[in-house]
Amino acid sequence: MAKIKKKGESGAAKNYITRNQALKKLQITLAEFRRLCILKGIYPRQPRHIKRANKGSTAPTTFYYAKDIAYLQHEPVLQAFREHKAFAKKVNRAIARREWFAAKNLDENRPKYRLDHIIKERYPTFVDSLRDLDDALSMLFLFANIPSQKSIAPEITTHCARLCTEWQLYVMRTRCLSKVFLSIKGIYFQAVVHGQEITWLVPYMFTQTIPTDVDFRVMMTFLELYQTLMGFVLFKLYTDENLVYPPKLDEEMDNQGAGFGSLVLLAADADVLSGKNNVAPMEVAAEEASSNAVVRKDGKKLSARDVKRQIARLTKGEDLANTDDDDEALPTLDTSHDNDEERGEAFVAHVSKRAAEEGVGADELTTLNDLQQQEGGDDTRKLFSRYVFFISREVPRAVFEFILRSFGALPSNLGWDAVAGAGSQVDVDDERITHHIMDRPVDGQQPTYPGHRVYVQPQWVVDCINARKLLPTDPYRPGQTLPPHLSPFVDDREVAMRGGYVPDEAKEKLGMEQEAMDEEESEEEDEEEDEEEADNEEASERPALQALLADPTGAGLLEAAELEAEAAGGEDALLDLRKQHATALKAFKKKNKRVPELSEEAEARDMAKMLLSNKQRKLYNRVGQTATKKKEDKLRLEAKKRLLSKKAAK
Repeated sequence: MAKIKKKGESGAAKNYITRNQALKKLQITLAEFRRLCILKGIYPRQPRHIKRANKGSTAPTTFYYAKDIAYLQHEPVLQAFREHKAFAKKVNRAIARREWFAAKNLDENRPKYRLDHIIKERYPTFVDSLRDLDDALSMLFLFANIPSQKSIAPEITTHCARLCTEWQLYVMRTRCLSKVFLSIKGIYFQAVVHGQEITWLVPYMFTQTIPTDVDFRVMMTFLELYQTLMGFVLFKLYTDENLVYPPKLDEEMDNQGAGFGSLVLLAADADVLSGKNNVAPMEVAAEEASSNAVVRKDGKKLSARDVKRQIARLTKGEDLANTDDDDEALPTLDTSHDNDEERGEAFVAHVSKRAAEEGVGADELTTLNDLQQQEGGDDTRKLFSRYVFFISREVPRAVFEFILRSFGALPSNLGWDAVAGAGSQVDVDDERITHHIMDRPVDGQQPTYPGHRVYVQPQWVVDCINARKLLPTDPYRPGQTLPPHLSPFVDDREVAMRGGYVPDEAKEKLGMEQEAMDEEESEEEDEEEDEEEADNEEASERPALQALLADPTGAGLLEAAELEAEAAGGEDALLDLRKQHATALKAFKKKNKRVPELSEEAEARDMAKMLLSNKQRKLYNRVGQTATKKKEDKLRLEAKKRLLSKKAAK
């Protein structure tokens, strides 16, 4: 006999749970629930039948999977939240009773927790953690540059800045940086690590005004997770390079604003590379070993021959030694370092075990920059190795020091103004300087220095990187109008194939100029069969007018045609355009009153459209609207470009 199912006990009503029900089940506040969901990666779900999931109610409700909430009931962090709530009550009671000693004692023994197990759960393999570094790095660089305030403690800013510096130190050492783009939002970077493309955004070093409508509690929860994740990832990357993590910090140099020069890299066998060579690759360190002191932790000096022998042994990829993980954390986390070595070793063992289970070889896990070496090769990674640079004080020193070192510039060949920080290896009057990077207007003659140096604007460095070669410096001289800065993240050929707007400079770079000219000529030949020669010349010169006359009701086409007419002939051309548009619009409305004779293709398209469901039909119409909007944007941008070119010519 079949069992009778009761309403609300099976199906969607059982698989989903509302947010209020989840709060009652877990017995926590809404703020704690949100924080727990962010840490565990649980997010709201949309049931297919909301009324069934909500047991007949149609009220707007937030739903979660019931299994996810049941999974949270056994979370150790949830127990830590409850312990913290009890701790807060005890502290408030002691303060209210003026028991200051008891309150201080409680504060010193506040409950702490770790997120190590969450990192292992969310990122089973090391490659999974690398794929999620985009948002983590962008968040860390944002908080590293945000001024401290009431909701952001100075320790948080310092910790984020330290993690960002350690990441940049690794990128400079392995030279895995591939793309750089200067945008309005900030500077976009892309590096290839273990075959994974990692893109992050670094804000400009401007005075920032913090908006008042930002919920920093949510952002701080994400930051707490990302700090822990970044500590684990950096530990793995540094140990793969046979280096001790974290790098040793020279506090004196750090107080003087030395930046990367304040971190000293330690080899796994306790050899110390001097601060001058701490970012150079092994072969560069061998070249400079004879002129730079290399010492051990115990203070004994090593000869240049011993250093070269040690470097040759390191480049063969010997077994990695266990190192300490001095992963700092937020004040709410457990910041003790008693078990940091076990934490790092456990993470490396964890990812290695999962890699073995999934069939990933050890070479795939430990080999660095395979994809980058295939694309760029050694020549690209040593793009600036033969030149000496001086960074002027108005140029962000940390950013361009990172870029130049990532593409081969030696630390001993970089210099900057004393106001930008300590650690400069080149003075402003050094005759070895080949490129002087400056970003200020030139009033009168430039100062003369000994030697032969070229003055360039910062965009020259970035454009050389994206072009994978050294570009001419004349268009980038101070005071010159810079060439267009094209994004390396956009595939212009694919955009052109889809009918999007491609700048003229990108067409010349890809060799598409002749293809575009051939297409225009073929279009003109087809139009000559139906129209007079004068009309054809006007249509070829004014494509926005042609598109407007073909579709008088198109949104945005009139605006593009008006810009085009203004550039072509001023007010008279505008009057003629409006007359032609009115005539074409009248003819279009009159034509649409009659039932048009559909072609075979149009009939087949309409029949296929009728067979689609409502959802599929809406999606199809939306795709058509997107294509039309893209075409209108392209015509508008082309008309604006012609107008600007005409004004510049005048």
